[in-house]
Amino acid sequence: MAKIGNFRDRRLPRRLVQLYAGLALYGASMALMIESTLGLNPWDVFHQGLAIHTGLSIGTVSILVGAVVLILWIPLRQRPGLGTVSNVVVVGLSVDATLAVLPAPRALPLQVVFLVGGIVANGMATGLYIGARLGPGPRDGLMTGWVARRPGRSIRMVRTVIEVTVVTVGWLLGGTVWIGTLLYAVAIGPLAHRFIPLFTVPDPDRPRPGPDNLRAGPDHPRTGPVQVGPAGSGSVPDDDRKTGG
Repeated sequence: MAKIGNFRDRRLPRRLVQLYAGLALYGASMALMIESTLGLNPWDVFHQGLAIHTGLSIGTVSILVGAVVLILWIPLRQRPGLGTVSNVVVVGLSVDATLAVLPAPRALPLQVVFLVGGIVANGMATGLYIGARLGPGPRDGLMTGWVARRPGRSIRMVRTVIEVTVVTVGWLLGGTVWIGTLLYAVAIGPLAHRFIPLFTVPDPDRPRPGPDNLRAGPDHPRTGPVQVGPAGSGSVPDDDRKTGG
């Protein structure tokens, strides 16, 4: 992988533009789902619940939660990239900026359009910023780091434990859990599986991945169907196989 410090990499300008375009779109996609009021992904349910009780904006809460999660990388010995740190800040700023100008839909058909548009945009945004190869989202690092430190546990199990925990706490705090939460869970994996290969910046040392050939690497620690972590988390494989052991 070409590193951010390698200024001889001719792809670096494209990677930077793609990274920040993807993160901005990710925040906008979150705003669409929030305004639909039809349900959020697990981490955004948590963010919304905290926002309700703290009086902070959901974007600010997203930034603070992302920063805390990033601190948890230290004992897990995970190394953040530029994309990881940028993810924490840009997504939160983008969601607040979009919510400030986005009109709230009053009719159910428009709410559905917001929801579906938000989910599709979320999948596209994931492909853009993960495809830039400048680092995964902070929440993905939490999952993969936990698995690396606990050999014998699958990413799917760890991801399920984390997401069930945050969505439950978020729901108890007043976050929106409804049909959109289920639709996101069902649709985001296939969407990311399509968009990540489409937007991946080619690495001269490795072949460009196809939809059925996502190889292991820093952004995809295990070969397998791609699933997406919630709210600015990036993409991790959903794999039943164990790591280590």
